[in-house]
Amino acid sequence: MLIDGINYRTIWWNAETKSVQIIDQTVLPHAFETLHVTTVSEMVLAISEMRVRGAPLIGASAAWGMVLAMRENAGDAFLEQSASALCASRPTAVNLRWAVERMLDVLRPMLPADRPAAAHGLAEVICDEDVALNRSIGRHGAVILRKMHETSRRPVNVLTHCNAGWLATVDWGTALAPVYAAFDEGIPLHVWVDETRPRNQGAALTAWELGRHGVAHTVIADNAGGHLMQHGQVDIVIVGADRVTAQGDVCNKIGTYLKALAAFDNQIPFYAAVPSPTIDWRMKDGLREIPIEERSPDEVARISGRMADGKIGTVDLLPSGSSAANPAFDVTPARLVTGIMTERGIARPQDLRTLFHQER
Repeated sequence: MLIDGINYRTIWWNAETKSVQIIDQTVLPHAFETLHVTTVSEMVLAISEMRVRGAPLIGASAAWGMVLAMRENAGDAFLEQSASALCASRPTAVNLRWAVERMLDVLRPMLPADRPAAAHGLAEVICDEDVALNRSIGRHGAVILRKMHETSRRPVNVLTHCNAGWLATVDWGTALAPVYAAFDEGIPLHVWVDETRPRNQGAALTAWELGRHGVAHTVIADNAGGHLMQHGQVDIVIVGADRVTAQGDVCNKIGTYLKALAAFDNQIPFYAAVPSPTIDWRMKDGLREIPIEERSPDEVARISGRMADGKIGTVDLLPSGSSAANPAFDVTPARLVTGIMTERGIARPQDLRTLFHQER
């Protein structure tokens, strides 16, 4: 995507510094900074601290983490150690383990001397594939938005939760890919952007990238979505996902389930947009099987932003002595999901296996 006239991906290899370069998403929207990641331990930290985040981007970052590991030490023991450390950095997003396992399948049979170059080549492939998958999701999803506009003859109001735009992927995004594709076609759109507490990825990231692309949008408090749906101000809900089960259960940022319930009650279509690596064909029951990451309570107890003097600061929100819990994700059952937008097309949850020719 373009930032100030320069085309960026969220992650890339810097041949001059021999490092992986990333956009530091913890300082957005107040600053645009990139970081050089030089070791696998630094990549583990970048993932766990959410300097890179979003399921597809986490997968790509893990692949590059394996590249850095093989450049440090291409031996068998370090290969396995690095893979385990990367997989443990964030447990919910299936793309992370998918990317690491894909790297291991290629690297394990090789001689150590051959591993660095092979790892680099595969990481580039994984990133290029992600861009192509997300562009295709956008093309398929834009068809729905186009039909909505042709029926209503007014701008389509999309509600989204968290950040599933190009910042959550290598490029294009998942939930926002249809928005960008439709907008570029000239279809009038407006996006309701949930702030997405506690880390405010909607307010900080989704609003920032929509603004850069020129898409009309309004940031709302997380609890405002149901009210807007009741008053006919939402036409469609599109979210991303960190994992989708074979039955179509959708695991996404905490608060997604509440949006799905409100959409169901108001007969508003609810879609999850995901590339195929986000679908976990081994899992059937999202509520019972998907591991839910529990993050630091400090993310609930504190909030950061630009102060009156222009500096970035952090303030306490809770009374002294109050505890906080911070589950990072929830699971929306398939019965509440209208459809899954994928690179192969759009399917009802019960038809997802058929779309991908998966046996039951």
